[in-house]
Amino acid sequence: MRIRHWDRLGNGGLDFTELGFGAAPIANLYRAISEADAQAVLARAWEAGVRYFDTAPLYGLGLSETRLNHFLRDKLRDSYVISTKIGRHLRPCPPDQRDGIGKWFDVPARREEYDYSYDGVLRSLDASLQRTGLDRVDILYAHDLDLANHHSPSALDARLNEFMSGGYRALLELREQGVIKAFGAGVNAWEPCQWLLERGDFDLFLLAGRYTLLEQAALDSFLPLAQRRGVGIVIGGPYNSGILASGPKPGAFYNYDPAPDHILTRAAALQAVCAAHGVRLVDAAFQFPLRHPAVVSVIPGGQGVAEMDSNAAAATAQVPASLWADLKAQGLLHPEAPI
Repeated sequence: MRIRHWDRLGNGGLDFTELGFGAAPIANLYRAISEADAQAVLARAWEAGVRYFDTAPLYGLGLSETRLNHFLRDKLRDSYVISTKIGRHLRPCPPDQRDGIGKWFDVPARREEYDYSYDGVLRSLDASLQRTGLDRVDILYAHDLDLANHHSPSALDARLNEFMSGGYRALLELREQGVIKAFGAGVNAWEPCQWLLERGDFDLFLLAGRYTLLEQAALDSFLPLAQRRGVGIVIGGPYNSGILASGPKPGAFYNYDPAPDHILTRAAALQAVCAAHGVRLVDAAFQFPLRHPAVVSVIPGGQGVAEMDSNAAAATAQVPASLWADLKAQGLLHPEAPI
């Protein structure tokens, strides 16, 4: 598995495997899987060479972190990189009042409480260490500082300001004290990432679904700014919730909903060019973000061993340069996209 070394601060940095593991699907996202099946997926990822794992309190309302606890318990701590997130606390509640009903299945009865304050960051980190069984994590991301989660520009502005006046200071101190190696934000939109980067000293951003074969608007301003600052980018959702893995078939998902016609049409055009070069669409979708010099890892989801195997194959696929050139020539890639 290829490694990308990142060391913006000169503190030794971190070694990211180009294929990382996004641990939301093993936390019973959309359907319950057994503990044995979850551990089998993690074991297959390790066998494939994956050494970067990303989790969050939100994923399975704590289940993702506890399943990683079981898996990582016998691994040397310096043999992998792990990130988790701050911004939510999990409060016990009656099972019929828990959050995520219909999204998370067979998970702890918990309600989410947003908290991007100084003390909130410290409490969140302590809870994550308890669930993972670790003495430290490498990276903390501020989670879901975006419009989709906070629903109105005014509410998002309030959370961003809460974070910059509180949680951001805590993350700075944790980094300065060597408790964590790096911090940033994990979001589903590039605009808040740019807002934060223009106002603070961030290391890494986990950008989900917004730099893919289908979407490259982040190239207009955010990604060039990140590159100039030496900021690393982890790409989540490289398949845009599924359509770039499954292809534009009926029922294909895009951004967690059935794909609209214009996305199906664009995905079909991408697939046709890939087929002409003998390349799987999913391979091109995984490899494309890695062409950008700021990208340090790509973390697709995988809820089963077969999906994990497909991701591992995509990570080692050979994609001819002529494919990228043809995609640009047909107007299917941003003209400034590094290829």
